[in-house]
Amino acid sequence: MKHKQAEQAPAEPLKYCLYSRKSTEAEDKQALSIESQVKEMQALAERDHLHIVEIKREAHSSKEVGQRPIYNEMLAEIKQGKFNAILTWAPDRLSRNAGDLVSVVDLMDQGKLIEIKTYGQKFTNNPNEKFLLMILGSQAKLENDNKAVNVKRGLRTRCEMGWRPGVAPTGYLNEKHMDKKCQCRIAPRRGIVIKQMYQKVADEQWSGRKVYKWLREIDFKTHRGKPLVLANVYLILRNPFYYGDFEYPVGGGQWYTGKHTPIIDKALYDKVQTTINQNLIPKTESKEFAFTKLIHCGYCGSGISADEKFKKLKDGGVNRHVYYFCTKARNIDCKNPAINEPSLITELIELMDKVDLDELGIKTRIEDEISRFNKFRTGVLGHKQEKISLDIDVRNYAKYLLKDGTLTEKRELLSCMKSKLIIKEKKVCFA
Repeated sequence: MKHKQAEQAPAEPLKYCLYSRKSTEAEDKQALSIESQVKEMQALAERDHLHIVEIKREAHSSKEVGQRPIYNEMLAEIKQGKFNAILTWAPDRLSRNAGDLVSVVDLMDQGKLIEIKTYGQKFTNNPNEKFLLMILGSQAKLENDNKAVNVKRGLRTRCEMGWRPGVAPTGYLNEKHMDKKCQCRIAPRRGIVIKQMYQKVADEQWSGRKVYKWLREIDFKTHRGKPLVLANVYLILRNPFYYGDFEYPVGGGQWYTGKHTPIIDKALYDKVQTTINQNLIPKTESKEFAFTKLIHCGYCGSGISADEKFKKLKDGGVNRHVYYFCTKARNIDCKNPAINEPSLITELIELMDKVDLDELGIKTRIEDEISRFNKFRTGVLGHKQEKISLDIDVRNYAKYLLKDGTLTEKRELLSCMKSKLIIKEKKVCFA
């Protein structure tokens, strides 16, 4: 033969990335399911002599396109040539949306992804196999969408039956029997405490904070063994579920009459709402203070608020005193003492001597102000004077604002500080 038959190029060796994913169960079950997938696929790889370069695990939904970081990482590494094949349990482990599948098929078209192998199938850069892959992915998406519709329909049906889905509010316990799904019963001790909370607010005019403190005194805890925070107290006192009605989903505007046993009646609930609303009515005169919301408590981390007090003088005049104090939002028993405004300003001025100029945050603005002033002084007033050290000017300007600046200037200065300011035992420092 004059011409030898051209030798066929050897096939590129397959380098597999084992990809496992689970997204629909609780976190502990996810991990178990993923490891189960990995174990099965490793056994398959050993049987068929497959070369696994890396194992990737992802506990994330595949509903949204491009929202899986590990999956996206794998695709990027395929483009780089680290892998040229994927080993996974089933096609729906890769994707349940068309967008992600298109990315996989594109890699096949480019010759960068040679094979996708699952437990029972294999897909290569073959038109029929790629089409089948797209069909299976689309089928998985259809099943996923139908499942979501059915779940929503089932939840709505249970609501119409009078049973609220989800975890029962504090004071109730979810029934564990499958034939009583979404049903709940009153927790004996906690239910009594919930009713007492309402009664104390309605009959004794207790505030939410007083209720919160009382709950701590009696060591009240949820069924998970955790104490209530102040925000939880108000959520309980605002929840219509306790007299028999509920909204689902919350904020959706659809209300239902529950079949659960109410802890209180509607009259008691309405009385509590009136009391709470009266306590929350804002003062007619809005007061603004220079340093509120800019400094935090050095003990509990709560914000710092302020109030003013007036003292009559013998000559008939009045002295105004402003005090700054911990709001106790994070710890109602916080013992951080209050500080008057002159003392607070003194502390802040002393801090200016210690702080790095870059910490001020408004160094450039101050420099611009000084520059404009110097131009005005020399150009308009005709003053001839050597320039004072900019370092000294900036610090002194900051001190001037703290002492004699307007309320807005003081707030602007502190708001530009790069580090968090705290006050502890009447001393101001950086956190």
